[in-house]
Amino acid sequence: MGLGSGPVAMARTTYADTRVAAEAGTVSPIGHWQIQDIAKAQEDGAAISASGFATKDWYPVTGRATVMAGLLENDVFKFDVFHSDNLRAVQVPDASGNLFVTPWWYRAGFTLAKAAGTRHTLLRTRGIIASADLWVNGQKVADHADLAGAYPVHDIDVTHWVRAGANAVALKVYPGDPRMSLSIGWVDWNPTPPDNNMGPWRGVDVVQTGPVALSAPYVAPTLSADLGQATLAVTVTATNLDTVPHETTVSGTVADAPVRQTVRLAPGEAKVVSFASGSTPAVTLDRPKVWWPIGMGEHPLYRMAVTATVDGALSDRAETSFGVRRVESTLTRQGYRQFIVNGQPLLIRGGGWAPDMFLRDDPARMEAEFGYVANLGINAIRSEGKLESDRFYDLADRHGILVLPGWECCDKWEAAAKTGGEPWTDADMRVAQASMASEARLLRNHPSVIGFYIGSDHAPPPKLAKMYTDTLRAEGWSLPIISAAVDEKTAEAGPSGMKMAGPYDWIPPSYWYADKLGAAFGFDSEVSAGAVIPRLEDVQRMLSAQEQEALWKYPEARQYHASADWSTFAVLTPFDTALAERYGAPTGLADYVAKAQLDNYDNVRAQFEAFNARMGAANPATGVIYWMLNNAWPSLHWHLYDYYLNPAGAYYGAKKANEPVHIQYSYDSRSIVVVNHTLDERHGLRASVKVRNLDGSVRYEKQVPRIELPGNRAQPVLDLPPVAGLSPVYFVELELAAADGKPVSRNVYWLSTRQDELDWATSNWYLTPVTQYGDFTALASLPKATREVHASVAREGADEVATVTLSIPSSSPSAAVQEHLAIRRGAKGELALPVRWSDNDVTLWPGESVVLTARYPAQGTAGTVVEVSGWNTPAEQVAAGVVRGTKH
Repeated sequence: MGLGSGPVAMARTTYADTRVAAEAGTVSPIGHWQIQDIAKAQEDGAAISASGFATKDWYPVTGRATVMAGLLENDVFKFDVFHSDNLRAVQVPDASGNLFVTPWWYRAGFTLAKAAGTRHTLLRTRGIIASADLWVNGQKVADHADLAGAYPVHDIDVTHWVRAGANAVALKVYPGDPRMSLSIGWVDWNPTPPDNNMGPWRGVDVVQTGPVALSAPYVAPTLSADLGQATLAVTVTATNLDTVPHETTVSGTVADAPVRQTVRLAPGEAKVVSFASGSTPAVTLDRPKVWWPIGMGEHPLYRMAVTATVDGALSDRAETSFGVRRVESTLTRQGYRQFIVNGQPLLIRGGGWAPDMFLRDDPARMEAEFGYVANLGINAIRSEGKLESDRFYDLADRHGILVLPGWECCDKWEAAAKTGGEPWTDADMRVAQASMASEARLLRNHPSVIGFYIGSDHAPPPKLAKMYTDTLRAEGWSLPIISAAVDEKTAEAGPSGMKMAGPYDWIPPSYWYADKLGAAFGFDSEVSAGAVIPRLEDVQRMLSAQEQEALWKYPEARQYHASADWSTFAVLTPFDTALAERYGAPTGLADYVAKAQLDNYDNVRAQFEAFNARMGAANPATGVIYWMLNNAWPSLHWHLYDYYLNPAGAYYGAKKANEPVHIQYSYDSRSIVVVNHTLDERHGLRASVKVRNLDGSVRYEKQVPRIELPGNRAQPVLDLPPVAGLSPVYFVELELAAADGKPVSRNVYWLSTRQDELDWATSNWYLTPVTQYGDFTALASLPKATREVHASVAREGADEVATVTLSIPSSSPSAAVQEHLAIRRGAKGELALPVRWSDNDVTLWPGESVVLTARYPAQGTAGTVVEVSGWNTPAEQVAAGVVRGTKH
């Protein structure tokens, strides 16, 4: 898929065979497959995997394509499957029957160079949905009973069946059902993919090695309390692939320090090689470069690289990156989990991750999404199943983003934990154990990873919990093992320290400041106010004309793009009702979307700010995972940025709340709080507080000088007194400046003199009803504001950076509320996406101005146009002047 776009069809083409390097110690991913339904390719595996087999009318696909992803690559469906309910049509049987109830063949060619010395060729499968038979050059080498599950990594020695020159591999991939197999399910996030994601979704590699293979390199740092010294325990697994014994020397460097060990291996023996000498660690680092979470410090990485030699010849190599940091967790007095990194307790502020619905592999898009996470200022991602490959965790390491992965809920993974669930067979247990071991080896070197959830909506039953915990520990896992994302426990891992109390649907901003359910205390593993409406252009792109009309006219209408058909969340009634009650009944789609942006900004900001405010409270907030960070497809629910990567109100509300140093308003106590998510003390800060009526008149003003703000702390600086003479809707304008007067944080709230009131007693798992709504309808009476916009653009490496000065002249009849800026490539061109603004959706009064910057990929020759629109201002476009010269 293209960045910021929907699915892009690829032309039918023929790919060359994967060329495998001759030398030992190489890993060559199979770059492309040919795929076909077994109903149309009825030959057996021996014929299909034979050299020269004709794949006429097969589909050429990329190396990590599920069946649906492959069909989309080949433009099989003559419509956008992400528009309206077009996806339903994919599930209609064609002339030969339903596309996805029979196995599919994946076939690829690879070319081996003639090699000197003993050489072994392995096929490494990195997870198959749901299972597969494996054939090489006419020989079946693995059965689907053994090659099953989305996560197990299998190395299959095919040396006896390959030859120098052309070879062929075929996978007979069996369809799966996440309710019946340990694969991937989507619950209520989106419709179920028609193919249930069948295929080798993480790819297959051709591995060349000598008689001794290396795997699972691992560096386990132990960091001293003063961060002044780190000791590194270093291991790698050596496996003798031959039928005769071998002595091998494993040597290399870890953090530039030499390591060396010689071991003797019996035929077929695998041994974990430790480079420690007795109790002495392999490597000691004085004054190590310590890895910190984003906002708290830098994220340096070290390298481990080792080789195995046999009889003086290279046999294999292994390498990994790692970071030096210390992760601990404790339970608060109230029983909630507190994470501590490098001795610093920190508030986890994250979002729930969703990959592409068809598991399409797009490195550029993933890079862009991590850019958004960093720009948002959040510090964590939770993965509930749908666990990613190394690239995801490499990006998290590089950006300093903490990751909390774990198994998913509501399908086979959790069936054993539910009354009436399908009992697990011994085969299920084997797949689950292999999955846990493979994921442990994938995750354990990444400093971004700080724990693992062995359960989600339920803790696993005792037998399964013990297996997961024992497997993790056998793999050297030293991080917290979390029993579940709910308040449950297991014998081995203990209490989870989590809560999952809702809401998942609309509640007012004041909810987060309460002391019940999902309000800001403890560690909330998944929570938000539900519906998030994208910008107008994206709503029009994803919905049909009839769906667009229903969105603003009919709150009870079921929306295919809200949630799975059967789900409570397929209707937006609580959100739509609140929007109409608080801001006035929508007069059209554009009005509905504009009001939704105000609501999403306000509510998402309040969720994160409430947890900020209670970082050090008596019942402290220790973590919050916004549900969700992103979506697997275009959606009206649960995201901080939409599938098209077009940031809207929710994004900028989260970004505002998660500024490194921030000033905020508390809905419960009316206190003004300053927050410091960095470790640096801030001295001499100055806060400015203004309470304004709708006409802009200042009803209260206060300056708070000489604020001393420790690092990693939130503290109140002022309690707003009662203010007389307020209009029904009024504003609180907050500014925080450094000692030298430079702006640090600016924050504007629109508040109602009529309070939202909640019926806590009738709450359910996803919603707390509202008995009285705040009244913001007076915002519609604001006069049209005027603005001035000046913009320039400069090239910086592969990016362009636009600088925009947005001013509201003193003569403007009103404040300009929620001014939204976007970049277009030419006046009628596409939006420049992904885009990272310094701030957006800003509110300014007459005489005020702000300078904003936007960074986005440079592309084409069309001139940069800044598009500005707002709540009470017309949309306009301003051409950006070009600043000559290039920065790097």
